[in-house]
Formats: sequence, structure tokens, C-alpha cells
Amino acid sequence: QLVCKETTDMTPYWLCLDEMNLAPVEQYFADYLSVLESRKWEDGIYSCYPLLVSDTINALDQEHGQKALRKDLKLLDTKEDDDLWNYFVTSGIPLPPNLIVAGTVNMDETTHGFSRKVIDRAFTIDFGVFYPNDYEHYFESPIRPKTLSFPLLSQVSKADLEYVKADAEGLNSIKFLTAINTVLKGTPFELAYRALNELLLAVVSFAPNDDLELQAVWDDFLMSKVLPRIDGDTEKLSNSVDDNSSDILSALLDVIGISFKDILINQRLDLLRENKDKNPLMISCRSKQKLEWMKARLTLNGFTTFWP
Repeated sequence: QLVCKETTDMTPYWLCLDEMNLAPVEQYFADYLSVLESRKWEDGIYSCYPLLVSDTINALDQEHGQKALRKDLKLLDTKEDDDLWNYFVTSGIPLPPNLIVAGTVNMDETTHGFSRKVIDRAFTIDFGVFYPNDYEHYFESPIRPKTLSFPLLSQVSKADLEYVKADAEGLNSIKFLTAINTVLKGTPFELAYRALNELLLAVVSFAPNDDLELQAVWDDFLMSKVLPRIDGDTEKLSNSVDDNSSDILSALLDVIGISFKDILINQRLDLLRENKDKNPLMISCRSKQKLEWMKARLTLNGFTTFWP
């Protein structure tokens, strides 16, 4: 456990892995993905499993190995640095709370695909959809991305949802994800508890005030956490739950036709971008367009995937 500064005084640090799927991600990123889920804040105290265990540090020669590691970590000779180094030696080095890891990928014949283990532990952002090119505003865009920071929650509770006006107990989101998972039941794409926790964390983070904003959170969740997991041929994507839908993509379209009734009639709020004058930026439902694209691809080629 580490007693940290006030979170408002902590600077977020981004680590960007460019072209991260030139090698299989699981071969070099498995330890990070496992430790990532152990991060926890409680009454201003941060805890996390070590990424580099203390036994490995203590196995280093004190005069050279440990000294070099301490120098690389820029832990000099202040009392605060001494205390932090002693913590690392006895407890290992955890992930910092203010570290955000992002990676760029291209999906083509020169790269490796992602297992569902990786996708389940990450947020997939299709830049062509979330941050589309606009040649007319190449030099100066009236739209800007919203600032993203590090999370303060890893596990949601009822208390966390208490002040979310549109979903105070998370019951609406639970009902929505249950409907999605009913379609996916019995397929390789069925969701586990982790997905519900991630959805409720998103609801807490964006704190939607009404159904229109809540459905925007659900829409982005489908785009970043659910649809990237789905791929396959006609047989793999066949639907055994709903007799009215021949494939799970059609069944998912049926679900969002009910769950997203407000944002299908009206436009929805963009949660990751805004106008420079700070007026809300409104866009069309993202997941409906992606599902229709995936379904058309399945019909044409007999195979489909989330990736272009």
C-alpha cells in the first residue's frame, strides 16, 4: 500500500506502444494485463500487485544491480526517495496509479490479431469512428478531444452509483447488458462479470443525467468492449436464441433497437470530444452503424470482423 498525493495534484503519465501488435501482445504484455486488474484506491491509499516482485530486486547485486535500478528509477537521496526504494525492496514495484498505457495497432496481414483476453482488459478505440478525419478543418478544427486521465476506481459499488441520476443503482445498465448477453449466450463471445463491472465503471465515470446520456455510455461500451470481440463465419455467428434473427449481429441490432430508442431517434452526446466553444457535440449512434457494416460484410463474404 502507498499513501499518495491528492489525486488532483498527480500528473497523468501516458506510455504509448506504437504498432504494438507487430508481435503477439500476449507474449510480452500478459504480466501487465494481470496486474492491471489489482489496482485499488481506498481512503486515499493506493495498492496494486507488484509488476516486478521483491525477490527479483533482492536477487540483484546491491552494489551494482540495485544501485543501477535505483538510479534508473531516479530515486535519489531524499528521505522520500529512501522510503519509496525501501518499499520497492520489501514489496516489489507496482504499477503507478497515474500511468495510462495506450497502444496503436494496424489490423492487416503483417500484424497479429488480439485474443479476447486482451480485448476484455482494454478499451478498443477505432479512431476512424471516435476521431474521424475532417479534411475541411485540417488546419483548425472546431472540435477538440476531451482530456482523459487515470482511473480512481477498479471495482464499482452501489455507493459509487448513488449520485448517477440516470442509473442510481445500476439496474438499467444491468438490464441492458443482460439483454446483450442473452444474445451472446452459448457463443465464444459471451460476457463475464468483468464486462458488467467495466460498464458500471463507465456509468460512474460519465455520470449520465438522463436516458439520452446513459444510452451514449452504452453505445460507446458496445463499440469499445463488446463488438471488437466478435468475428467469424456464418456458422460461428449463427443465432440459437432468437428464432427471428438468423445471426447474432441481427439479434444485437434488435436489442439496441429497443435499448437505444432515444439515440436512434435523436443524436447522442459525444463523450470523448467537444466543440471548442464547449457546447456539446452531438453525433449518430455508433454501434448501430458498426453492426450494420459487420452484418453486410457477413452477408457478402460469409465472414466478418470488427476490424476494417
